[in-house]
Amino acid sequence: MFQRTPSQTVRPSAARLRALAVAAVAAGTGAATLLGAGVAAADEARVAPLAATSATTTAVAGQAKAQSKAAATARQAAAAKAASWVQPVARYTLSAGFGLGGSMWSHKHSGQDFAVPSGTPVSAAHGGTVVKAGPVGAGDGPAYGNAIVIRHANNTYSQYAHLSKINVRIGQSVATGERIALSGNTGNSSGPHLHFEIRTTPNYGSAVNPVAFLRTVGVRV
Repeated sequence: MFQRTPSQTVRPSAARLRALAVAAVAAGTGAATLLGAGVAAADEARVAPLAATSATTTAVAGQAKAQSKAAATARQAAAAKAASWVQPVARYTLSAGFGLGGSMWSHKHSGQDFAVPSGTPVSAAHGGTVVKAGPVGAGDGPAYGNAIVIRHANNTYSQYAHLSKINVRIGQSVATGERIALSGNTGNSSGPHLHFEIRTTPNYGSAVNPVAFLRTVGVRV
């Protein structure tokens, strides 16, 4: 008859348990580290395109702002030019002045003469609309020769006479400083020059001192 041998439970030692615990902690730490690294890499992958998009948006916004500022500056310059007055010719010698008397005129001189060679470019002293243009003083009489009258704001008109060539037509809008004619020696003229008037109506007989008027708008001749 066989005799049964009692079983024995093998218990791990305390040192063995500590070693297993340390190994488990180390494994957990490594996993956490790997997981953290993966999360950080994923975050960087998401942030990179966002940063690039933000930089592009900032650059586009900056460019748009610069373009808007440039456009505003251009508009201001155009507005300033439109509001300004200029001399009708660039280089000249002042000759007969406003109110001068003499045998050359049936009445006193109604404008300011700018002595210039024939063919000198004549510019609109201010922006406006051409209301007269043609020979025989454009209706004001043969003494003026070829002439132009431009209507400006506030019932002000400018006249240009003794022209050799007219480059505008009635009803045409002109800008300040735009070339409208070439000077000449047509009509009652003792030599090549531009006769320039400032009027309160488009017609002869309403002239005011053009030099004094130009001074009030910041132009000295």
